Order: sequence, then structure tokens, then C-alpha cells
Amino acid sequence: MDHRRALCAFVTIAAVAIGSTSAAADGLPRVGWLDFGISDTVRAQALEQGLREQGLVHGRTIVLERRSAAGDVSRLPRMAEELVRLKVDVILAPDPPSVGAARAATKTIPIVMRVSNDPVATGLVASLAHPGGNITGLYSVADALVGKRLEILREAIPGLTKVAVLWDPGDGRSQFWFREAQTAARTIGLQLLSIEARGARPDFEAAVRSGIKRGAQALITIRNPRIVAASQSLGALTTRLHVPAMYDEQAFVQSGGLMSYGTNLPELYRHLAGYVDKILKGSPPGDLPVEQPTRFELVINLKSARALGLKLPPAVLERVDRVIE
Repeated sequence: MDHRRALCAFVTIAAVAIGSTSAAADGLPRVGWLDFGISDTVRAQALEQGLREQGLVHGRTIVLERRSAAGDVSRLPRMAEELVRLKVDVILAPDPPSVGAARAATKTIPIVMRVSNDPVATGLVASLAHPGGNITGLYSVADALVGKRLEILREAIPGLTKVAVLWDPGDGRSQFWFREAQTAARTIGLQLLSIEARGARPDFEAAVRSGIKRGAQALITIRNPRIVAASQSLGALTTRLHVPAMYDEQAFVQSGGLMSYGTNLPELYRHLAGYVDKILKGSPPGDLPVEQPTRFELVINLKSARALGLKLPPAVLERVDRVIE
């Protein structure tokens, strides 16, 4: 009798969790989590929290298949194909490299993405309001703010004239945003110095030192996977080399960089879980609008400012959303 009651309870829970999706062999929907290398970071923790808030718990309401490339882009295609072979019900791809790998691996399994560049311009979706196809999710508008970052940097450092731009010329989208940065810099009277981060293992210190030798008074970055993967070391590096740096993500500031202006990425990662929940309950991904952030944060590391000998103007400090001591 107890066994029958337990079985009935399990069937009821499983039915609620599965909604109208196809069930995996163990009675639970499978969620594939494919990432470039965010495991055990604040963003990964935020995504896990979001899944819990939606009631999506590994072993209870879903089977979570996690695959991380640990910063090696070349591993992503094989991992994406593995998730397809497992017949997961949805693939969670929270960074651009994993989105590309998932898209190449399947045109039918729903993909929940988080991308930095316009997904319409890059051909991922037909439109933000009506994505169509099997991809939806969040557009974090990262590089589109490059002009605003330059403005804030100039305001923070009176007398600023030369800014080094750390970027990868081999990345097509980075080429576009470098040109946008050049246009924005001319508008506000700044000269940009290109410093390149090429290859699978860029020498960031050599690149930054080359900018210093050419007279750079500050630095900004144009986001790409390898620069993002170096967030834990690059922030501290620029301060150690006495270069005030502006980034697009607060992780660089937490590791010692001067400031960042952009989206609260951990909050976006938490929000991705809502898409997963809707898809598991039967919503076609092509009908779920791609969302964009409406608020951006200025984060400043005051300890780094002191180490750099900077006294930030009151007008900049008044705009700060978060201070790191």
C-alpha cells in the first residue's frame, strides 16, 4: 500500500514538472547546460538560483546535463553534439560561444541563449519580438555601450587623450565594435591605440605594456571569449601596471580593475531560467520574445582608484551604482 502511494506521488510530481514536454527515460525532462567556462562563478551560481526559483531542481523535477569547456572554445562543438545525442528537451547556452555551438548542433531542440551582440544582426533570430526557429533568450547589449564607456572614462580622468583598446582583430564582431569605438572616440576627442589579444592564449601583459609604451593613459576592452575568460586576472593586471581600465562587466572590477559599465550579468543569468521553465511547459521558443536589459550599472573599485592615484570627480561618483572597496 505504501509503495503504491509513493508511486502515485512520484507520477503526480513528474507530471507537473514535465508539462507538455517529452519525458526522458527516467520520467524527468532533460535540460542541457552548455557553457564556455562559467562553472563555479557568480554567474553560474545566479543561473543555479534561477533554476531553483522556477522549481527546476536536478534529480527532483529535471535531469540537468552540465557541460563546460573550461575556456577552450574548441571543445564546445563536441559537447553540444553530446547533448543532442542525449535528446535533451532544451539547451541552456548562457554565453555566445556556447550559443554558436548549440546552433550548429541542432535546428530542432529549443536553445535558450544569452548573447552580447544583436542576435538579429548576427542571424540567430528573425526578430526580437518574434524570434522564430528554435532559439530565444536574452541580448545583453554588451558592446553596443562602447561609446558610453569612453565618455565615462574621459569624465573620470580629466585630461585624458589616449586610450588603449584591448581586442582581438581575428573576431569579426570585435572588428565591428572596434570601428564603432573609433567613431565614438573621434566624437569626444579621444585617440584610440589598438592593442591586440590574438590566439588561443593571448599575452595580455605584453599587450597592455605595448599600449603604455605608446602613451596610453587608460584602457578599455572589446568583449570576446578569451578576454572574458581572463576576467579574474585582467582586472588586477591593469591596476598593477598602473593603467586605469574600463570594462563591460563587474567581474573585472571585482578582480581589481578600476570600473565597468554594463548589464548586471548575474541577474540576467538568473532570468534565463524563466525561459527554460516556459519551454518545458510547452511554449515554442520561436514565440518567446528576446529580451534586453533596461538598466545598466556603473561599478567602481575604490581600492584600485587609490592604488592608481586617482581622485574621481564628484559627478562620476554620484552616478555609481555599486562601489567595491
